[in-house]
Amino acid sequence: MKQEDTNRSTMNIQWYPGHMTKTRRMIEEDVKLVDAVCEILDARIPIASRNPDIDAICGNKPRMIVLNRIDMADPALTKKWAEHFRAKGYAVLQTDCKTKKGISGFVPAVRELLAEKLARYAEKGQVGRPLKLMIVGIPNVGKSTFINQVAGRKGAKAENRPGVTRGKQWITLNGGILLLDTPGILWPKFESPEVGYSLAWTGAINDNILDVELVACRLLERLRELYPGAIEARYKFTPDPEAPGYELLEAAARKRGFLISGGEVNTERMAHVLLDEFREGKLGRMTLERP
Repeated sequence: MKQEDTNRSTMNIQWYPGHMTKTRRMIEEDVKLVDAVCEILDARIPIASRNPDIDAICGNKPRMIVLNRIDMADPALTKKWAEHFRAKGYAVLQTDCKTKKGISGFVPAVRELLAEKLARYAEKGQVGRPLKLMIVGIPNVGKSTFINQVAGRKGAKAENRPGVTRGKQWITLNGGILLLDTPGILWPKFESPEVGYSLAWTGAINDNILDVELVACRLLERLRELYPGAIEARYKFTPDPEAPGYELLEAAARKRGFLISGGEVNTERMAHVLLDEFREGKLGRMTLERP
């Protein structure tokens, strides 16, 4: 990998496959059927993983934010982000779907969010009428796994690949709640290159459309800024504060022994390894955005 290759530093990542236009129209129609909307966010990138179109689509519906994957995020910053969203009027739940942490709090949080509606139902003698929620989120944010956990069974199809949830699914929960699952959706144009990179780092965008080496270079630069000790601990070198990302990627590749003929470093292999290890939480608990 050459320096000039990474000087395409403002690669404008965009990914809005055609089916997402159809999904948006479906959500716009189906939101009329529900009492509230629950948006699943990646706790490592709470802003980049928020679809700005959801606010317009939801109108005045009561809203819940689920900060998912807290097991991979910086705990102190997760707490700050939860406070940030609560201050904006959202109900907030923090979850780790792998260990089911926080999952048991979902039904009580929904009933608290919709307490006024439950009271109106009671006044009308409609005790037992279900509360209906729509679950939304970007691709590969853990939405289907979250639904399966709160339902206590396998309902939504969960797969670690962007864009696998299909069709309209209502899932019944104990506690008189119906969940409407929706396919993961992005928005037509990311407002900044940084959003595109954040979504690429966490796996919300299909790797096949990415310049994976450039994405890895930018991730190393961000980690050097926020968590330099993680680079040293995982890849056994101290990141030069002035070096461009391609030099950091080359240094990591050398430390891993990723060499090809002539002693050249295999930066493509290192880029894939770096992204896989970041996405699997092997570099430690990290949050890449600050409130």
